[in-house]
Amino acid sequence: MNQRNRGARSRRDRDERPRSEFDQKTLQVRRVTRVTSGGKRFNISIVLAIGNHRGSVGIGTGKGLDTALALDKALKSAKKNLLLIPVTKTMSIPHRVESKYGSAEVLIMPAPRRGNIAGSAMRSIFNLAGLKDINSKILSGSKNKLNIARATIEALRKLKPVKK
Repeated sequence: MNQRNRGARSRRDRDERPRSEFDQKTLQVRRVTRVTSGGKRFNISIVLAIGNHRGSVGIGTGKGLDTALALDKALKSAKKNLLLIPVTKTMSIPHRVESKYGSAEVLIMPAPRRGNIAGSAMRSIFNLAGLKDINSKILSGSKNKLNIARATIEALRKLKPVKK
């Protein structure tokens, strides 16, 4: 047995990992600083959204000493917070809904044959969920992407299933 590679994964093995069924989009990457008596300590904070383009979406946050660690934590957090959205046959939402999270207020409405009209983190969440024909508005003055994303998820959670 090769002594050097015992128990270690080679680059070839790492590339052959099974692909996740979820696509991901990084909404925000921040380098935060903690000042201690020994100097400045840097951490990375990441907000990540995942979705399968078939009605499932989730957001998560991760913090770590480097970007890769924070990204792994954010991905694990997003998978824990997955939400299945009740959609219509046209992959839109069934009715108008409003939500508030922190200071972020959002309004989401179905807009038949208009495409996705959304800004900021909302557009990414709708695309990852596979939603189409949605008009949305950020009612508050908040520019905080995490709070906007969480308000969007809360609004999507309030949706009632389509009656057949």
